[in-house]
Amino acid sequence: MTATVQIVGAGPGAPDLLTLRAARAIEAAEVLVWTDSLVNPQIAALAPTECETVRTSTLTLEEVMAVVLKRAREGRRVVRLHDGDPCLYGALQEQICLLADAGLAVEVVPGLSAYQATAAALGAELTIPGRVQTIVLSRAGGRTGMPERESLARLAALQASLCLYLSARHVEDLQSELLQHYPADTPVAIGYRVSWPDQWLTVVPLDSIARVSRERNLIRTTLYVVSPALRAANAARSLLYSASHHHLFRGGAE
Repeated sequence: MTATVQIVGAGPGAPDLLTLRAARAIEAAEVLVWTDSLVNPQIAALAPTECETVRTSTLTLEEVMAVVLKRAREGRRVVRLHDGDPCLYGALQEQICLLADAGLAVEVVPGLSAYQATAAALGAELTIPGRVQTIVLSRAGGRTGMPERESLARLAALQASLCLYLSARHVEDLQSELLQHYPADTPVAIGYRVSWPDQWLTVVPLDSIARVSRERNLIRTTLYVVSPALRAANAARSLLYSASHHHLFRGGAE
């Protein structure tokens, strides 16, 4: 029988933000290969006591996948546990290709992403009628670079809700580039380890993000959410629930 590997998103950090499907996968794991540098140990602890656990913080992707392939070929139930959502900056494609080449079936279990946890913690909506209706997820170029068509200048020109991962080490360049497209007082949420016990979350003007990040010594596990929606006027209201709005399930006011 073909073994199945589950690539599971652990969400932003808090165990109670796991999806039910993710929790059930971990609880049924026979081998847990987990990103111990980024995933809350309380989540890994949901695995059965007899489950083999493999920490990956010191391993290359090739070494990680050698373990996954070997255990899966032995017919064991393998869970590869990622932080956040494995479909976002998780080297998912490389893993799926290696597993497919080995003839192994794969199930991907999504996880809540940090931008969602950040907006929820702020009690904020990132898509406000008449103000902003688009969310962009991206990152600073860094060592991996970015395609020119996805340059920060092009993305920032939209003035959408811009969520930037993996960018704290480049925050000075980030701020300089963003200021060419957003007003200096545009609110930016800076979230460090959002939903963890040591979460730090604040909203500052765009022209302060470099200073604040350096004062807090933020270099990793940090998300920036640049959004006009974070200062939305109280009058901004979704048409969906307006009495004057007609839709399939409710007639509007005449």
